[in-house]
Amino acid sequence: MPLTDLSLAECLAFRPELPVPADLDAFWSATLAAAEAAAGPTRFEPVDTGLTQIDSFDVTATGFDGQPVRGWLHLPAGARGPLGCVVEYLGYGRGRGLPHQSLFWSSAGYAHLVMDSRGQGWSAAPGATPDPAGSRPGAVPGFLTRGIESPDDFYYRRIITDAVRFVGAARSHPAVDPDRVVVTGISQGGGISLAVSGLVSGLAGVMPDVPFLCNIRRGVETADLPPYTEISDYLRLHRDRAEQVFRTLSYFDAALLAARAVAPSLFSIALMDRICPPSTCFTAYHNYGGGKELRVYEYNGHEGGAEYQQLQQLAWLRDTVG
Repeated sequence: MPLTDLSLAECLAFRPELPVPADLDAFWSATLAAAEAAAGPTRFEPVDTGLTQIDSFDVTATGFDGQPVRGWLHLPAGARGPLGCVVEYLGYGRGRGLPHQSLFWSSAGYAHLVMDSRGQGWSAAPGATPDPAGSRPGAVPGFLTRGIESPDDFYYRRIITDAVRFVGAARSHPAVDPDRVVVTGISQGGGISLAVSGLVSGLAGVMPDVPFLCNIRRGVETADLPPYTEISDYLRLHRDRAEQVFRTLSYFDAALLAARAVAPSLFSIALMDRICPPSTCFTAYHNYGGGKELRVYEYNGHEGGAEYQQLQQLAWLRDTVG
């Protein structure tokens, strides 16, 4: 697999200026305040998975516009809290799945809260989170063009708001230390974790892997695989709307929101990534406002460091959170 973007030396020097909407902070302050006003208590219902070393809970929190968002909470069985907590956001098209599928962090002694991605994953799965807002006509298949002509209507306004609310859900559980919450995710989940890092105060850490939604316009112009190609497909149909589309996207660019972050972070980037081109991920890394460390996988595509990066994260988390 050859390089399809910049070399490592070029990525390290790549520091583009991204257009910042004048009302970016006001937009997100109003969005999150409205979600807070509509919020109700989070429900944690025990689930019998048949496993003896992990206690699992079916989670229902309130997200955007007070809408229910599902998740799983995993705790080491018999743990004496409060525990450090890893809040995980999922990759594009993935839902929360079944409760026994993701046990790495709870096996390592942390509380682990997995957020379902509204409208994504297997819609027929028990407890799947819908996206009732829908979209105007003209969206292409996928999620990236739903409501793309207005920041108020855009899909990622809803899911990023859900993600912010899930940090609050984690902090509300008595087994979780609210001062030791870390957010993480791969691809879409990595981009969401970066967006959350700039919107939530008091995070203990951020671990984005091969993050999506960073320097979005360059992603559209560089990536030759979905999801970024959904935007170029949309603009191929709607030739007169590029300015409007990219204005909307600027409110959700994780590389912009991450500039407001202060928590320590551990990034991973893959240099042969055709889905999230490395120059887009490096834009977020360079812009990140808090302390930052980086692991680069020079010969990997979008799979990134995979299990190798998990070991890096585990060691980093021990040093950062305890």
